[in-house]
Amino acid sequence: MEVKIVFDNNNLNEKFIPGWGFSCLVDKTVLFDTGEKWEYLLKNMKNLDIDISKIEKVVISHDHWDHTGGLWGLLENTESLDVYACPGFSEEFKKKVVSLGGNLIPAEKFTAIKDGVFATGEIEGNYKGSFIAEQALLIKKNEGIIIITGCSHPGIVKIIKQVKENFPEERITFVFGGFHLMDKDIRETELIVGKFKELGVEKAGPTHCTGYEAQRIFKNEYKDNFINIAAGKTFEI
Repeated sequence: MEVKIVFDNNNLNEKFIPGWGFSCLVDKTVLFDTGEKWEYLLKNMKNLDIDISKIEKVVISHDHWDHTGGLWGLLENTESLDVYACPGFSEEFKKKVVSLGGNLIPAEKFTAIKDGVFATGEIEGNYKGSFIAEQALLIKKNEGIIIITGCSHPGIVKIIKQVKENFPEERITFVFGGFHLMDKDIRETELIVGKFKELGVEKAGPTHCTGYEAQRIFKNEYKDNFINIAAGKTFEI
């Protein structure tokens, strides 16, 4: 199954526009998050040879501009897109999806998106002292589970533990995306990396809001199993 990183803080080369936010395409038809701006998302899609008419489903991790910014242009330029959102997203977000012709699907609990692809459903988190709803995307392979995160406001370890509740016998082969560790000190980040190891996470690809110091700590610990994530990157999972 192919994954294309469409948008990220980092870029593979100058062909791809970097910026604040995240987006990736899974198996040509499922888009996870949409970055900060439609024009940036579209240009990167074109440079990745992505046919937007083949995108059928969009899973939004959480209702923040840097993950929803490209969604509105995408809805205006496609038809009948399924948009998977947490029930805790704002009414403004939900109404806008519907007004632009999207098929809004509430993902309250563990939800199948297509064969081998799932959303965790809503996980409660906290952002600047207020409630925030967030979900992650999962890919189930024979080898194990891949977890893709937007910002991990509920806590990246909490997200992994919840996934393991749904798949208690499965290996966690790869976790990548935003881990939201940029405001954590070195000791706390080291403890989180230790939890990754305890939970059996085999490969890690921290990016976006993870923070460069936290990325360095993950890289030092994971070595060859540290995966660099950047806009323009394509890989098989």
